[in-house]
Amino acid sequence: MAGHSHWANIARKKARIDKVRGKLFAKLSRAIIVAAQHGGGDPSANLTLRYAIDKARKNSMPMDNIERAVKKGCGETSGAKYEELLYEGYGPDGVAVLCEILTENRNRTASEVRKIFEVHGGNLGATGCVAWMFDSRSLFMVNAADTEEDALFEVALEAGADDVESIDGGFQVSGPPDSFQTIADALAAASIETQSAEITRVPQNTVELDVKGGRKVIKLLDVLEENDDIQNVTANFSIPDDIMQEVMAD
Repeated sequence: MAGHSHWANIARKKARIDKVRGKLFAKLSRAIIVAAQHGGGDPSANLTLRYAIDKARKNSMPMDNIERAVKKGCGETSGAKYEELLYEGYGPDGVAVLCEILTENRNRTASEVRKIFEVHGGNLGATGCVAWMFDSRSLFMVNAADTEEDALFEVALEAGADDVESIDGGFQVSGPPDSFQTIADALAAASIETQSAEITRVPQNTVELDVKGGRKVIKLLDVLEENDDIQNVTANFSIPDDIMQEVMAD
């Protein structure tokens, strides 16, 4: 999502996360397990693992849970072997949707995700049908009360960011995906707290939705995000602030 809609979407996700924190911890654990499986259990040598652990900490996941997940990924304890997948499809009003998956049973997951799309007015598509509409980006959201724009701009650009955008309620810092950790470290060193920090897919163009379309798309995303195997959902829609407030009030 672009601009103001991305900021509002973070607020929407946070409200839901607070209600399902146990499920969130399970998803964060999967990300840590897979990162450790692929690159080892040392976060200083495995940046993917470091990113997964930092995200878990930001969401208040207990260190015991993090350590157990690392051990599972390194094979020190028994556990499922997860596969990384990307499912693509269309939601209501032609909105493109990407689902990042970590699953131990791709057939079960495909069936569940296909059903969710169908029930909520969309359809699961073939590989590559919408991924080309998105660019991978490092994205950081900073509350306006936590920093001055000039200071943020200087720190972020020196660390490799290529854009700092003022958004209602805060700032959005973006850069290439390989600059994520450098930017994150620079912001932390400058004591600039982030509301969100992630490597995500950003749409090249967006579909602007009205209240009716917004409700349908948000409902689809909510149900997809509730699925245990779906780590992250990205869609190429934009909703004006006044309409987003009405949609979020439902």
